[in-house]
Amino acid sequence: MSNVDIVTFGCRLNSYESEVIRKRAAEDGLTDAVVFNTCAVTNEAVRQARQAIRKARRERPGAKLIVTGCAAQIDPAAFAAMGEVDLVLGNAEKSQAGAYAPAAAELGRVRVNDIMSVRETAGHLIDGLKDRARAFVEVQNGCDHRCTFCIIPYGRGNSRSAPAGEVVEQVRRLTVEGYQEVVLTGVDVTSWGADLPGQPTLGQLVSRILKLVPELPRLRLSSIDAADIDADLLRCFAEEPRLMPYLHLSLQAGDDMILKRMKRRHLRADALKLVAEVRAVRPDVAFGADLIAGFPTETDEMFDNSLRLVEEAGLSFLHVFPFSPRPGTPAARMPQVKRDVVKARAARLRAAGEAALRRHLEAQMGRTLAGLVEKPGLARAEDFTEIVFTGDATVGAVTELVVTGHDGKRAIARLRQRVAA
Repeated sequence: MSNVDIVTFGCRLNSYESEVIRKRAAEDGLTDAVVFNTCAVTNEAVRQARQAIRKARRERPGAKLIVTGCAAQIDPAAFAAMGEVDLVLGNAEKSQAGAYAPAAAELGRVRVNDIMSVRETAGHLIDGLKDRARAFVEVQNGCDHRCTFCIIPYGRGNSRSAPAGEVVEQVRRLTVEGYQEVVLTGVDVTSWGADLPGQPTLGQLVSRILKLVPELPRLRLSSIDAADIDADLLRCFAEEPRLMPYLHLSLQAGDDMILKRMKRRHLRADALKLVAEVRAVRPDVAFGADLIAGFPTETDEMFDNSLRLVEEAGLSFLHVFPFSPRPGTPAARMPQVKRDVVKARAARLRAAGEAALRRHLEAQMGRTLAGLVEKPGLARAEDFTEIVFTGDATVGAVTELVVTGHDGKRAIARLRQRVAA
């Protein structure tokens, strides 16, 4: 037994990459160790990582403690200064073969390269990271944009894409393995292809996958930028039922002045236009969104514009973030909104999100949904609705579920009974 624990902070992308770390650590023969895959999106995330490191040292005094991820990439010296830490690895280094091997110790205690110098996708991007129900293919990493609130480009580097042919081949292999759903994921998925020859679009990648892997039942996108949706992707939503009717949009705000101060690439009207275009060609589509409450300089009127966007855009699934200033970002130097006001606005946004989700669930009553079984008694519909159900169904299978109610957060359903011929 290797006795290696991976502690993951932050985004789902980190969660997938932690599985790569687990695989690399096993291949390198790492034993008796704890690897912390950190997040840098907020000060709180960094604080929690440091707290977990100290706790691990108390509980496992002889273990090797390794810190990696975005926080380690951005500020390796801070973690190297912690007496509890044995090794600091950058985001590029954490998935490299040999990074955790004993022989690598001679390379030094801090191994963090300049992430901006990384120009190619790492091999793990197309490894097809899996959970029990679905597989994830990380088709892109990094980000070329510089939103004023975000430190992540300095942890992930510039945008770089996995070649389309390699992505298609990986999706094919995963489908042969029996996966019913594949999710394309990355830091800024919408930018896929901009760094490749000919600058193909995300829609062209999706179209190619669906055409060349006809046996794939379900293809899903992770979150996308609200700035635009290319013509090929819109056509896929219109013509291809195997592309799941759900989009999680990186909106962040619903007020034009705040969007400009965030240095977002879209305005309020652009977001409304995007959802209208997709809904026009795919009426069964559902939308989720990330929204920040209390961004610096946000007035009551500006906040109300964000609040109204939830209903105007017909959003069903919200991720609400109370603004937290991140040192090193322009937004941290802007006039801040009082913390109690930030918290109150976040609570109002969450309440609006809960009401929107209830409306969405009410609309599912009596419908028969195709649910991918994520675990016993729990499935996910094509439009991302979470479903609890009674009856036995195989994890990873797609099954028909009749919605009989909801609990405000999830649909409640029963397995559809098939009538014998």
